[in-house]
Amino acid sequence: IRPHHLRLISESAARPGDDPIFTLDAEARRRARGGEKVINASLGALLTEEGELAVMPTVTEAFRSVDAARAASYAPIAGDPSFLDAVRLDALGRGELARRAVAVATAGGTGAIHHAVVNYLDPGQALLTTSYYWGPYRIIATHSRRKVRTFPMLTDEGGLDLAAFESALESLIADQGRALVIFNFPCHNPTGYTLDAEEWKQVGEILARAGRSAPVAFLLDLAYAHYGAAGSDAWIEALAPAAEVCDLLVAWSASKSFAQYGARVGSLIAVVDDEEDRKAVFNALSYSCRGTWSNCNHLGLLAITRLLTEPEIAQRVAVDRREMINLLGNRVEAFNREAARVGLRHPRYEGGFFVTVFTPDGPATAAAARAEGVFVVPLEGAVRVALCSTPLADVPRLSEVLGRAVKSVGG
Repeated sequence: IRPHHLRLISESAARPGDDPIFTLDAEARRRARGGEKVINASLGALLTEEGELAVMPTVTEAFRSVDAARAASYAPIAGDPSFLDAVRLDALGRGELARRAVAVATAGGTGAIHHAVVNYLDPGQALLTTSYYWGPYRIIATHSRRKVRTFPMLTDEGGLDLAAFESALESLIADQGRALVIFNFPCHNPTGYTLDAEEWKQVGEILARAGRSAPVAFLLDLAYAHYGAAGSDAWIEALAPAAEVCDLLVAWSASKSFAQYGARVGSLIAVVDDEEDRKAVFNALSYSCRGTWSNCNHLGLLAITRLLTEPEIAQRVAVDRREMINLLGNRVEAFNREAARVGLRHPRYEGGFFVTVFTPDGPATAAAARAEGVFVVPLEGAVRVALCSTPLADVPRLSEVLGRAVKSVGG
């Protein structure tokens, strides 16, 4: 690059052109095409045991059934009202939280996160999340001239470090006068961890204390919610008191729950206690829609609305999804068993697309595994393993290779 000939602004001039995970996936595919026996546990999409993308027949049918003229028309800027009502009920149930919520359609869950960041933080301010987190949180923050601050996610005993969370939240408020917190549970990406009811209760109490002293918004990224174990929706009841003094935000996505990664159908839902404030939040989020993608994919909005609202179709979708949950659940069970056999350390893992394996050196461990044809994503002090894309029959080899890789770096 010759900077004096480059017309980009300085902060854009050295940005990477591709996501590291997609780069790993491309290498894995290239080596597999060359005849190598590869396990590609890098990309976050649920694959069948034959390595094909898992899809739901009922969802495909719903997309094909949408009237062509309606699909081709512009969607309302904020999304169709029927879609917005449906996602509010899907995420929050029919209780008080749903009655105090507004929503807008977004370009997947990523769009929901973007809208939260740009509307609840001033430029230069930082969001707060766990020390292990989905990398695009930082990309979204940096691209919008915000920052990311973290707190140690897990205690030595393996639970959520609630004391570290409260301390970091208090410090952030002291520094910038407000806070946006982003959690990604259940089935946290990248660790696979799911909070239990007691952890959610204490999170709600921490948020309520903070919200009485400063403007606080809490965003729950629900990307993997349908793959959580029984009781993983305990957050709804636990966070209800905090929602009286904080804005409770939910990033809802059809990507994982309906296996429609390419449709880019999502929503940002905001539970706001005061009616006038609720109107202001809806207006702000709608303005952000117009200022980014303008309108969402109308075909996707219309199809997903049918899937959420028509009882007969919704029932068939639930059957399709249960097959996918069982497909993934078998791999989770096998991983827990094989990881224990070879001595891998990882957080509590009850379901979800990913699990994290702890190691003294994430990049070196990932490189050692890659040398044996196993592709995982390096993190600081860990590697992320995508069980969603790993066939059940490959889980023993995956675990054995990771066991050797961790030992090779002193773990």
